[in-house]
Amino acid sequence: MDGDVIFNPSGQNSPAGSPPSNQQNQQIQGVTGQVDQSADAAQTTGTTVEVSLGKVPPDGIVGNILGGSLLKKLLIGIGAIILLTFIIILLIPKNQSQKPVTLEWWGLWEDSSTIQPLILRFEKSHPNITITYVKSDPSQYLDRLQARIQNGNGPDIFTYHNTWLPMLSGDLSPLPSSVITPDVFKQAYYPVMQQDLTQNGALYGIPMEADTLALFVNSALFQAAGVQVPNNWDQFVKAAKQLTVKTPDGKIKTAGAALGTYSNVTHAPDIISLLFLQQGVQMNNLTASAQNESDALQFYTSFALGQNNVWDGTLDNSQLAFSKGNLAMYFGFSWDVFAIQKLNPNLNFKIYPVPNLYGKKTTVASYWVEGVSAKSPHQKEAMEFMQYLAQKSTAQLFYTETAKTRAFGEPYARRDLQSSLKDNPLVYPFVSQLNDAGSSFFASDTHDGNTGLDSQMNSYLQTAVNSILNDNSSVDSSVQALNSGVSQVLQKYGQPQ
Repeated sequence: MDGDVIFNPSGQNSPAGSPPSNQQNQQIQGVTGQVDQSADAAQTTGTTVEVSLGKVPPDGIVGNILGGSLLKKLLIGIGAIILLTFIIILLIPKNQSQKPVTLEWWGLWEDSSTIQPLILRFEKSHPNITITYVKSDPSQYLDRLQARIQNGNGPDIFTYHNTWLPMLSGDLSPLPSSVITPDVFKQAYYPVMQQDLTQNGALYGIPMEADTLALFVNSALFQAAGVQVPNNWDQFVKAAKQLTVKTPDGKIKTAGAALGTYSNVTHAPDIISLLFLQQGVQMNNLTASAQNESDALQFYTSFALGQNNVWDGTLDNSQLAFSKGNLAMYFGFSWDVFAIQKLNPNLNFKIYPVPNLYGKKTTVASYWVEGVSAKSPHQKEAMEFMQYLAQKSTAQLFYTETAKTRAFGEPYARRDLQSSLKDNPLVYPFVSQLNDAGSSFFASDTHDGNTGLDSQMNSYLQTAVNSILNDNSSVDSSVQALNSGVSQVLQKYGQPQ
């Protein structure tokens, strides 16, 4: 410490060799604690000590402390402590968010080995998040999924069908804009997806693949009959009749097309939905367009009625019949390609867009979506993974990995990747129709259980078709009964009528 600064304030330094004054003795007593010097000063001045103690000038010891470098150092120290405390407080939440988190992801169709490259790339950029993928059994999947979510031990992220949002609205978390904004979603994905996955202005999922109903044709049968692949329904009816071969007693040996019945027509509800959409039926309000609905059902059942029928209920399931070479035209989705190739690797077939009705090219879309459970305790991390799934590069990696085990990968759900599949004649027809696709609750192979929305709707539709074919009921009465049942189902799930 600098003694000259504290003990000899400016302008009060004593001449060299002069004895200390009473005031200086008091200062020395207060600062140094030298009792013996203070006592001598007290004996010389008497009560002056007490008077002087009460009149220490402001620029004395206290003044030097208040105005000197000690105060500055003290204030700097206090400021540093406050700043450090503030920084620590700010860092606490960040450190907590970086704690290790494990997300469980339920899928349906792909093996873990196929999904693992996607997971590894995400985990590399998110080292605190681990993704555990579980390939689930499709049987009773929806029932099992909802039960687990309600019990609090369900997955954080799960796969669901595009028709399931009304059944899962309370089990799904809406996607924040940090995952994808509505405008970006509209640009990247197809209109049908925006329609299916939006509720009250919020998005509820990211589709990783997409599919549409397309027309499969047996190339050998068409060539033998000299028939051109139909572009519209008039041409389709004509071709179906030309391609149908019957025995002398009228039994169908080779069927021209698989339409008309329900039980033995694979994807019957999707095919009827296709006709409904092209005919202008309002899928959420069938009653409002009942006449169009009747016309579509009458057209569908006509393929299995009368002497000119091209299909009937005695034939094999349509997928099996096509695989055997006994069916010229079959309606299916992209996954049917692999099923048919497995049944008959040597079958020569091609795929085309569905016939149109007076230029209306609408078909039916069926696809699966990834969503976040509303009960997940790791919403932030789950949404980070969803943001990753929504990236174009992730979609490309997913297709690449799924294509390693079969003729083509999961068809792209992103419209900006459609053209990259043009050179593959087995998959491009499906994605080429997505711009004009619609959706329907009459949907096959969604595995929503016996009491699911799709299953209930399909049950009413099957009853309507069978009543027209077998009970000689009028189409109008069958449609009336169908609409009554459908209305009850939609009301149950809060769908607008």
